[in-house]
Amino acid sequence: MLLVLNGPNLNRLGLREPGVYGAQTLEDLERQCEAWGAELGESVTCRQSNYEGQLLEWVHEAQEQGFTGIAINPGALTHYSYALRDAIASQPLPVVEVHISNVDAREEFRHTSVTAAVCRGKISGLGFFGYRLALEYLTEGVG
Repeated sequence: MLLVLNGPNLNRLGLREPGVYGAQTLEDLERQCEAWGAELGESVTCRQSNYEGQLLEWVHEAQEQGFTGIAINPGALTHYSYALRDAIASQPLPVVEVHISNVDAREEFRHTSVTAAVCRGKISGLGFFGYRLALEYLTEGVG
């Protein structure tokens, strides 16, 4: 059972900067992740919040709820949330950081991730397909 977490503003996919993030919506992404999970023989639960504390709670509770890995797009929290970084570091599940856009080709402040160092890996710039790669890793590559 895999958990996909999306942070602030990702509920605006399809509306927010379509030149950067594309025209597909969060609902499209969630359906795609669930379909990819089914192909991999895994159930996938998707959650999104604009609230840092809610994301922290979901990370804290993931193992207790039976999840075996987390794919997370922290959104802007990537660049400054030491609380989210510490939540990821404090639990034993493998976590993969995912970004739809190539954050390293964007504004300078997006080049730093405080969360990536406590994740197993970081996938950036591959659009929604990055989530598939994260799910594949969490299903087959961990170990």
